[in-house]
Amino acid sequence: MTRLLRYSSIGLLSVGLLGVLIYSMTWHPSAHERAPTVCKSSAPMLVPGQALKVMTWNIQYLAGKRYVFWYDMADGSGQDERPTPEDTAYNLDEVARVIRDEQPDIVLLQEVNDNAKNTDYDNQLGLLRERVADLYPCTAEAFYWKADFIPNPHIYGSVGMKLATLSRYHIERAERLQLPHADSNFISRQFQPKRALLVSYLPLRDGGQMAVINTHLDAYAANDDTSQRQVQATAMLLDSFESRGTPWLIGGDFNLLPLGQYQRLAVEQRSSYAQDSALHELWDKYPMIPSNAESAGEDRRQWLTYFPNDPRLSGPDRTVDYFFYSPKLKRVDAQVRRDDTLLISNHLPVIAQFLLPVQP
Repeated sequence: MTRLLRYSSIGLLSVGLLGVLIYSMTWHPSAHERAPTVCKSSAPMLVPGQALKVMTWNIQYLAGKRYVFWYDMADGSGQDERPTPEDTAYNLDEVARVIRDEQPDIVLLQEVNDNAKNTDYDNQLGLLRERVADLYPCTAEAFYWKADFIPNPHIYGSVGMKLATLSRYHIERAERLQLPHADSNFISRQFQPKRALLVSYLPLRDGGQMAVINTHLDAYAANDDTSQRQVQATAMLLDSFESRGTPWLIGGDFNLLPLGQYQRLAVEQRSSYAQDSALHELWDKYPMIPSNAESAGEDRRQWLTYFPNDPRLSGPDRTVDYFFYSPKLKRVDAQVRRDDTLLISNHLPVIAQFLLPVQP
């Protein structure tokens, strides 16, 4: 009996020490917290009625298209674990080139690495800002995956992945809002991404403000409602802005298909999506770019935004990156920039122009 108690005590102590170790290596953000913001005092304020050009782009941590990563194939058979430093440096310059060419007023970026082993612990946002600082005096950022060590043998080191918002206009403040996470055991959950909304508040010269939201939602998984709960949480935030009369727009990688696109995917590509997209929670209420009509229309190929690193595919085959915006904004123009961006990331940049509302 004494021996049993001794072994039990040792076992409990070991479990406790393991729990402390895991907790110390992982990240535990609050549900609602201020997001780091840098903004020069000389940055201009938005003016009611002005034109506003916005870009959203998942830059795939600057990895590019020369790889099939272990997670790119459903069975985990991708042979690559990381891009070379030469490729990330080249793609950094390419992202900066496209941004400088387009010169959007606001840039929403996803999958921006910081202190991740697979990209040599670089602060990719810092490196990008060095190349476009003259255009964007203001930035906001929020991690959505962070840990000192991930025990997955394909990673076996640190991860750090951010949402980043660059703005030509003044950002008064920004906040990180936690999204619902997948149901899993306590230990596994500590190592998983913690998806979020990065909300930046831009003051208007008339005393009002505009909310600009940046996000990257979880991918769909069978028998899991996480993506649906994340969309619902997002819709609640947008509804709150709309009810207060605050103009807003949201852009990012939603990992969800538009109406009818599931049936057009090759059968082997459908496992990452539900037949009925949870995105209807948003498009039923608010205008979307690209719209369902554009994604399903005669020119639907020009609205494809995702080109998976899958050797069975020769080009973009689906749409997962979008803007949604308040009906108070007026859409002027929109496009997916494709011709010179196919090899920079597995996502293509979506660009839209709006007119801000004039306050009565």
